[in-house]
Amino acid sequence: MQDMNTRDVVGRFREYDLTFYDGTSRKVLVTAIETPYPDGKLIVSRTDPDGIITHVNRAFVEMSGYSQEELINQPHYILRHPDMPKAAYKDLWDTVRAGKKWHGYVKNLRKDGGYYLVYATVIPNIRNGAVVGYTSVRRKPSRRKMEEALALYAQMLREEQA
Repeated sequence: MQDMNTRDVVGRFREYDLTFYDGTSRKVLVTAIETPYPDGKLIVSRTDPDGIITHVNRAFVEMSGYSQEELINQPHYILRHPDMPKAAYKDLWDTVRAGKKWHGYVKNLRKDGGYYLVYATVIPNIRNGAVVGYTSVRRKPSRRKMEEALALYAQMLREEQA
């Protein structure tokens, strides 16, 4: 996966080096610009068992700022915002790999450096008793619950960095 490009970013940005669970790393450029989640839309994506994107819907493309071609065959963590603690993703992966449904609040990074907030549900896709991938459906989150989650995530990040 490539580093983010300053030509794609809108506004002033901060630069971060993120290292993901698989050991890869990426330079991300982050602004404070929120793209509000539109009413009545669902963001849907599917991945293979390793989290590589195999399908996205139009709402996913629109909210992420990436084209469908840029998203397919990329790790889903292309959307990882540096404000999200590693422990949140560990909980997600531990839950779905155990064959269970996961729900949670997520701050996602857009291609332009901005962000959008979602309430996500991730379910394992099981065929003949084996996990063949995952489906994630995101919807507009409650603002109050999202703010509570973001405060918790900020505390978790401080603890991770201590």
